[in-house]
Amino acid sequence: MTRIVVHAGFHKTGTTSLQDYLRHNRAQLTEHAAIYLKEDLRDAANTTRHFGMRPHPWRLWRFRRALRRFLAGIDPAPQIFLSWEGFSGVMPGHQRLLSGQVRDFTRAAIPLARAIVSELRRRFGPACRIEFLYTLRDRESWVRSVWGHLVRSIRLTQDFDTFRQSLRDLPPLDAEAARIARALAPVPVHTSWLEDSGPDPLGPAGAALRLLDVPEAVLAGLPPAPARNLADPPELSAAYLQLNRTLRDKTALKREKALLKAEFERRQR
Repeated sequence: MTRIVVHAGFHKTGTTSLQDYLRHNRAQLTEHAAIYLKEDLRDAANTTRHFGMRPHPWRLWRFRRALRRFLAGIDPAPQIFLSWEGFSGVMPGHQRLLSGQVRDFTRAAIPLARAIVSELRRRFGPACRIEFLYTLRDRESWVRSVWGHLVRSIRLTQDFDTFRQSLRDLPPLDAEAARIARALAPVPVHTSWLEDSGPDPLGPAGAALRLLDVPEAVLAGLPPAPARNLADPPELSAAYLQLNRTLRDKTALKREKALLKAEFERRQR
């Protein structure tokens, strides 16, 4: 009987570190799980963002069709691990065209998760074991990480304090995970906190690998996760914010941000 664990988010909770570690150590783990990440999911990954921004039924249908194609192309395995934070939609703070700022995950994450369950059962049979994993993070550091990401990637013009205030009614991530768990019951939903991964030599990937029941002897033989700090420093975020407020041309804005980032990285070498 196939067991599938779906790591479905949330954004900015150590997902990049988790996925990078699995990507670099996938060969040592093939005996224990078939691992698929964003680049493997292809169209199925891209359609989750579209649905997250505009959660209309026809966009959910496009996601289901893309996921069905992906699943049809992979071989059965005793254990499968899918990891892509976009399975939760898009991170709060993005602006939807008509309904304003995205203020939670569950509006998109619940229908996406239900569609995933349906397509997995279609592919691997109704008896397959499906479980979800949602990674969590302390609210203050999470909101700051979201702001830093958005000020770098889109034209966000709010400073951090204004942005944080705009999300004051945002549910805590553990409350969002609990709501998803209720919607998916009896499918099991697991959670792990980024803050708890600090002492783990495998970093955020440790919780995922233990959920997959990878033996401790195997985990002990894996290399330690590299120390990573993916957040931009405050001065770089401030420079992005200034560009967002002053440059109207999208192409020029993207170019100037890339130049800023390259110059910062050059100075760090």
